[in-house]
Amino acid sequence: SGDLVSGTLGSALLSEFGTEIVIPICAVIGIVFSLVQWYLVSLVKLSPDQGGCSPRNNKNNGFNESLVEEEEGINDQNVVVKCAEIQNAISEAVLCVLISSFRELHLSQQCLSEPVSLPPEGQHPSFSLNISTWVSSWLLLQSWIFVFLGTVEGFSTKSQPCTYNKEKMCKPALATAIFSTISFLRGAVTSVVSGFLGMKIATYANTRTTLEARKGVGKAFITAFRSGAVMGFLLAANGLLVLYITINLFKLYYGDDWEGLFEAITGYGLGGSSMALFGRVGGGIYTKAADVIADNVGDNVGDIAGMGSDLFGSYAESSCAALVVASISSFGMDHDFTAMCYPLLISSMGILVCLITTLFATDFFEIKAVKEIEPALKNQLIISTALMTVGIAIVTWTCLPSSFTIFNFGTQKVVKNWQLFLCVAIGLWAGLIIGFVTEYYTSNAYSPVQDVADSCRTGAATNVIFGLALGYKSVIIPIFAIAIAIFVSFTFAAIDNAGGIAEMAGMSHRIRERTDALDAAGNTTTAIGKGFATGSAALVPLALFGAFVSRASISTVDVLTPEVFIGLIVGAMLPYWFSAMTMKSVGSAALKMVEEVRRQFNTIPGALVMLTPLIVGIFFGVETLSGVLAGALVSGVQIAISASTTGGAWDNAKKYIEAGASEHARTLGPKGSEPHKAAVIGVTIGDPLKDTSGPSLNILIKLMAVESLVFAPFLATHGGILFKIF
Repeated sequence: SGDLVSGTLGSALLSEFGTEIVIPICAVIGIVFSLVQWYLVSLVKLSPDQGGCSPRNNKNNGFNESLVEEEEGINDQNVVVKCAEIQNAISEAVLCVLISSFRELHLSQQCLSEPVSLPPEGQHPSFSLNISTWVSSWLLLQSWIFVFLGTVEGFSTKSQPCTYNKEKMCKPALATAIFSTISFLRGAVTSVVSGFLGMKIATYANTRTTLEARKGVGKAFITAFRSGAVMGFLLAANGLLVLYITINLFKLYYGDDWEGLFEAITGYGLGGSSMALFGRVGGGIYTKAADVIADNVGDNVGDIAGMGSDLFGSYAESSCAALVVASISSFGMDHDFTAMCYPLLISSMGILVCLITTLFATDFFEIKAVKEIEPALKNQLIISTALMTVGIAIVTWTCLPSSFTIFNFGTQKVVKNWQLFLCVAIGLWAGLIIGFVTEYYTSNAYSPVQDVADSCRTGAATNVIFGLALGYKSVIIPIFAIAIAIFVSFTFAAIDNAGGIAEMAGMSHRIRERTDALDAAGNTTTAIGKGFATGSAALVPLALFGAFVSRASISTVDVLTPEVFIGLIVGAMLPYWFSAMTMKSVGSAALKMVEEVRRQFNTIPGALVMLTPLIVGIFFGVETLSGVLAGALVSGVQIAISASTTGGAWDNAKKYIEAGASEHARTLGPKGSEPHKAAVIGVTIGDPLKDTSGPSLNILIKLMAVESLVFAPFLATHGGILFKIF
């Protein structure tokens, strides 16, 4: 590694004091804005006695728009009450499954193994939430972190020469073990809270969106969008604030030892990802439960709570990886706090940009027709990307010196601030391209999904063939976008950038049509979100991989050496193994599925993810582990993109037939026709792909990478037992 030599030229315009103010203020702004959005959603009341939607008590829920029921001569005063009952039932069930998911899916039999139905009037369902198994598993993982990292220097309490500058003394390895365990705990708690808050606002807003659909698709869109903004801003702001506070608290002990400080911070990303895995997989599995409410439960846990934890994990991991690399570069050596906080300042700017972008959707423009929903969502991506590009430029030029060095495989590479700007910007625009490609292949407004729907004329077999082909084809452009982003980043800087409720309540079919339109757009939006998550699953692990090889003192990763090559092929196999297990979990009937999931997740998948890096590193060494990580990254990203896109396309092909919005769609319908039956089979196959296997692979790749980074000191010191013997 050698000694570090300062390469910083010039100084940042933003002072350290300014950085200490800007980051927490932006985080607080995000939290306050999310609470305002939550309050606006809450204005849609569910109780007729509190000025709610009942036409008898408060006409049109306090607005002057005519309701669908009034236009059709219907005066059902129980609609709001039914919606409230549905929300209560779903909320209770989701809470049960969410907690069960986060404790290795060890389900209470009362959760979903018995049918969940609407409670009798005046009663609410209750579930037993024994969390002892979850706590035990959590404490076990924390114990691993402490024991393995503590043994690096034999639990010594004496200061040791720094890894990258032998002339300086750094804090003992035991301190890294303790503080890594603490940061893991903070990351795990923040991940759980992010998922829980997202689930809470989703169940809170579901019925309110349905009620607003009685007055038009525009009102329903605003309610749905604001509820999504609540989760987004809480996730980003909480993650930023907790990470920033953790860094400053750890600084009280570490002082000038930034190498040890930011090595300990990596536990934050591991905690976030480990919790995300169970929420993501668990929610995808329960989406397939037979009962209608159970399906809503799975959607909330998988697509919302799981997605929230997943995206939080991506944020935490990318930030931690950037901080580790920066700490052993000129930023850390010169103790330039503003430059060190560059990833956090980028996130702070992102909160402000997204705040402005949200107002475009909810306040500046109005949705008046169903066909305007998807364009409005697409405009959100374009506006936010354009504004964020400007924001990145501002942060780069005000927070970074004109020239600095970045640690690159044992050497220091001189980098200009404009080069780092290009690295971040290219990753931002690569994400936009991935989002648009995902939308093209999953939206029923474009030919790929329409072709899949048309293939249903000749039966389920051709539907499956067309869907799989679409998924394979959808991989091409995202992989090129990711490859270009990686090439540019390494060239310049040697781094990587970082409707069921309406039907259950007995509402008009016109309301169902409006909620279905939002649902179809939501499926596309979810697929886009999964596209972004998959993009991050390629780029974030690459950043973690760079941090891992740096921390493990690996100078090169040569695939021609047997140690690396065997790791490469084994790593490429892991995503297939993991996908097979998750797909098998959702392949059983609803009641048998519960037992199958309990058995599998207590014995196989969780162990596969968490133990693989440790087993490979301990017995075969860090070089083989680097090959495993590379192989899992390369194959996992391809499978994740294909699985998510295929499942989304099958789902929207069915909705395309059911909606009958075009002459072509009407020739395939209506519900119950042979093409529709074939489309339903496609959805049955696609749900485990898009809700479980695809999204879970993102977490598999990132979790293995961040776990390897956290345990890198132990593996570099004690790993490779078999190769040492033979």
